[in-house]
Amino acid sequence: MNRAFVETLESADAGREAVEALTVPSSYRAAVLLEEEQRMFDGVAVEDRQPGKALHLKEVATPEPGPGEALIAVMASSINYNTVWSALFAPVPTFHFLKRYARTGGLAARHDLPYHVVGSDLAGVVLRTGPGVRNWHPGDRVVAHCLSVDLEEPDGHDDAMLDPQQRIWGFETNFGGLAELALVKTNQLMPKAAHLTWEEAASLGLVNSTAYRQLVSHHGAALRQGDNVLVWGAAGGLGSHATQYVLNGGATPICVVSNPQKAEICRAMGATAVIDRSAEQYRFWTDEHTQDPREWRRLGARIRELTGGEDPDIVFEHPGRETFGASVYVARRGGVIVTCASTSGFRHEFDNRYLWMHLKRIIGSHFANYREAWLANRLVTRGRIHPTLSLAYPLARVQQAVDDVHANRHLGKVGVLCLAAEGGGVTDPETRARHETAINRFRATGPDEK
Repeated sequence: MNRAFVETLESADAGREAVEALTVPSSYRAAVLLEEEQRMFDGVAVEDRQPGKALHLKEVATPEPGPGEALIAVMASSINYNTVWSALFAPVPTFHFLKRYARTGGLAARHDLPYHVVGSDLAGVVLRTGPGVRNWHPGDRVVAHCLSVDLEEPDGHDDAMLDPQQRIWGFETNFGGLAELALVKTNQLMPKAAHLTWEEAASLGLVNSTAYRQLVSHHGAALRQGDNVLVWGAAGGLGSHATQYVLNGGATPICVVSNPQKAEICRAMGATAVIDRSAEQYRFWTDEHTQDPREWRRLGARIRELTGGEDPDIVFEHPGRETFGASVYVARRGGVIVTCASTSGFRHEFDNRYLWMHLKRIIGSHFANYREAWLANRLVTRGRIHPTLSLAYPLARVQQAVDDVHANRHLGKVGVLCLAAEGGGVTDPETRARHETAINRFRATGPDEK
């Protein structure tokens, strides 16, 4: 993109007319997977694959927004675990999703391409809108959540996440956010928080909305004041937002982390009950087929030490296979295990006696509907939930960013600067000044120093 184009978008004074006057480029740079390479890791164990090797920066054609769609100039994006899965081509290559979507017909056919532009977060500027769009205009500063759904099916009208045609943008659809431009449905758009930088705002969408539904919403655990909540990976992208929601809701997080630095971050957020699982050497599996219930009991005893003898009312589960047996065991009688993601493996094993005889519940939770995402974003704009961005890479180093998340070398979220320079986008410095410490809590060394 030429510098004048970007400067217009970055200007706080650029309104609708100035952005409409810009010429939309015919192509743009994007992080893509290539269909011809989807078998490149065949025969390589998933844990030994390097997702960065599958990602390429390519110039791709600019799509035209259709009815109910918007073309966004992406100032910044971020890395989520679904991008890691995409670049691992596991559990299945995402080109299967694109072909399935294309078969629904109409504009969906555009998504079946020999490349997949990935990424499920963005903060940016509306560049163009398609026919019939009323609420958003060129020049609007926005973030996007990742639920892509038309709501033509009756099932989705009580909860859009139940719509059989709901998809995750940038994972099950094309034209995602790790790029200079992106195509979204306008019912994905939300106002950007004026006190945050582009990269901070871009880091929140997927994880913040997911944590909100999983914990706060009546579709999830329906968090109450006084609840004890076990949060796995409490200093990671998803867990760090869960910890904030637990604290905001008058509940007690029991934060499980993997090293002393992450433990200190949780304490800085306000948590007092923190378990460093590496220091305490929990080993829930004796081998790849056998779990160790003695370790479940040891974890349960440690939790009760920290809570004054109480078991967790809610277990915030997302590691999956490695921890799920322990999660079911430690939840209190009548408690809830609310689960998504399964980053350590999708095939869960647990002792059903501790579920059925103790009347516990497992709730599956997947992203969030538009209302939940909007409410989660509202808390960001009001300074009640803060980004947990630790560093931001330029788009040219997106491969390194994905490898960092895959290897768990990061704290909080890892951002990607697409069109913006680092630190730009703030139009409410007064609000920012009030929350500066919380906003910068996760900041580590910059990408050039890493």
